[in-house]
Amino acid sequence: MTTPWDRITWQNSDHMVARLAVRPATRFMRIEAAGGLMLVVAAVAGLIWVNTDASSFHDFWGTHLSVDLSIAHLNLTLEEWVNDLLMTFFFLVVSLEIKREIVHGELSDRRRASLPVISAAGGMVVPVLIYVAFNAGGDGIDGWAIPVATDIAFALGVLSLLGKRVPFSLKIFLLALAVADDVGGIVVIALFFTEEIDGVALGAAIGLLALIFAMHRIQVRAIGAYAVVGAALWLAMHESGVHATIAGVALGLATPATAPYLRENFLESMSRYRARFEEGMAIRDERGQRNLTTGTLHGVEELARETEPPLERVEHMLVPWTSFVIVPIFAMANAGIELGGSALPDAFESSVAWGAGAGLVLGKVVGISAAAYLSVRFGIAMKPRGVTWSQIAGVAMLGGIGFTVSIFLANLSFDEEQLVIDAKIGIFAASIVTAVAGYVALRLFLHEESPDEFEEEG
Repeated sequence: MTTPWDRITWQNSDHMVARLAVRPATRFMRIEAAGGLMLVVAAVAGLIWVNTDASSFHDFWGTHLSVDLSIAHLNLTLEEWVNDLLMTFFFLVVSLEIKREIVHGELSDRRRASLPVISAAGGMVVPVLIYVAFNAGGDGIDGWAIPVATDIAFALGVLSLLGKRVPFSLKIFLLALAVADDVGGIVVIALFFTEEIDGVALGAAIGLLALIFAMHRIQVRAIGAYAVVGAALWLAMHESGVHATIAGVALGLATPATAPYLRENFLESMSRYRARFEEGMAIRDERGQRNLTTGTLHGVEELARETEPPLERVEHMLVPWTSFVIVPIFAMANAGIELGGSALPDAFESSVAWGAGAGLVLGKVVGISAAAYLSVRFGIAMKPRGVTWSQIAGVAMLGGIGFTVSIFLANLSFDEEQLVIDAKIGIFAASIVTAVAGYVALRLFLHEESPDEFEEEG
């Protein structure tokens, strides 16, 4: 009779690559796929709410909540609290994923990283050019960044519907592509959506970030201490004029990706704790036995905790909250589009809606596919072995699902409410079209099995 231990595969083995990259990526994709479903449900709920009782929707999300601190006074609507504070945790998780991929994952190898990075760049530049072509010289030109983003949760959710027929290497390509795309989106937000800079507040933010690195250096390990400094960093960033969500990005990139204790020493340390625990159990004095065994258990707990890299520990703690709470709340709060009256006819005639929609539907598939093909053709990058160009084109279609970050960028781009509504309608329509098109294309082109190794072409 075989046990689960007899059926250990390379993917769940203790191999360094499997442990540090493959298994975390698999867990991330599973929870993000489920989170994509929650995102859709919340967005639909928001649309139903605003179109059945618009006044209660706008009154609720427009409610002002004030926080009066000795050094700052925050007076934001609930929607602004969601977009500025809660989404900071979303961008924190995104930056943790970026760092993990750079340190241990697909972006750690230059040639393997080249394909998703170059593909993501093509998938940003071409959509922007298409959007600008629709809006050059008009009021909508400020929304040029809207079609640059890919919604990783939504895209992985659609990919998960295809089940085990999807080669693992194709899933990793989509994940790495979305991560590289997120890097570009974060850079765009930081560089182009920064208000007038408050030098004092920005200096305080830089000082707090330096404090976090110093805490790492002197091996401060209490998450609560980092939470306090992180909250101060968010406040300083908010007051500086740089978008407050960049604080989450900075915190994620500052989180160590290596564990204080080496995994290689775990079994040896555990054997010592086991011997000590057995020694404690042999003591007849009940109080002495309890003291020794309890102390041993605390040591085992610390050993287990400190053998896990802080990056993985924080990501494991936050991903369920961002996937199943924060992003769905964001989707509901920002799905407030009243589709009655002239909203849809106006959007149909809006260059903003057409620019955002065409940028995501056409720009993503053309930009990602062309950049991927050219990078492999000229020997700059490697294509996953057994993955066809048709399958890559299908994944490129899923790249056009720009839901979360595209809506976020639309809110940042425009002050005029009508332009925001037009952009959101274009984003919604494009996300639906690309999700369906990507699913159908991949269903047609996927094979039952495909190797995970990489091959070089060109």
